[in-house]
Amino acid sequence: MDAKEEFIRIYNTFIKREGADKLMDYLLNQSDFFSAPASGRQHSSFEGGLAFHSVNVYNRLKKNVELEYGKDYSTKISDESIAIIGLLHDLCKVNTYVVEQKNVKENNVWVQKPFYVYNNTLPYGHGEKSVYIISGFMRLTREEAIAINWHMGGFDLRAQGSSDMSDAYEKYPIALLTHVSDLEASYLDESRK
Repeated sequence: MDAKEEFIRIYNTFIKREGADKLMDYLLNQSDFFSAPASGRQHSSFEGGLAFHSVNVYNRLKKNVELEYGKDYSTKISDESIAIIGLLHDLCKVNTYVVEQKNVKENNVWVQKPFYVYNNTLPYGHGEKSVYIISGFMRLTREEAIAINWHMGGFDLRAQGSSDMSDAYEKYPIALLTHVSDLEASYLDESRK
């Protein structure tokens, strides 16, 4: 099963709240979510990489939640929340990458190769932009919003000189587990160029 099919399967299995159908319609018909890369030059920087990365983060998050809370983890966090957080944490990347050409020398011959350029038309931040986009379609719990908002951990420039991230991780452990899952998926599960 490819990443798009797996994403849709997980999403439709677990995410049932009001507005979920409209968000899926947006992802399928008004965004480049299933064709976008997860990054321009780092992890999963290929067509479809964003969906691939999102499924990887979901899988890591599910495992980390089970490791932390045991088989009865659902008393702490629902499967729906795990799916929302894992699958949608990087929605901020939709419609932000464009393909351009660059000259690259291969076997002493210059050839044009495509590469991704970041073109953010909605400069709203990273995690907070994902929360903003999702909230336009469906309501998030506070725990989901905090986890998505702070999934970048120390890579988020807002974390420098602020205790907000530490407070979020202390009060909402799923936020820390999301950050760890994102790192594991990016560095252990996905190729880096």
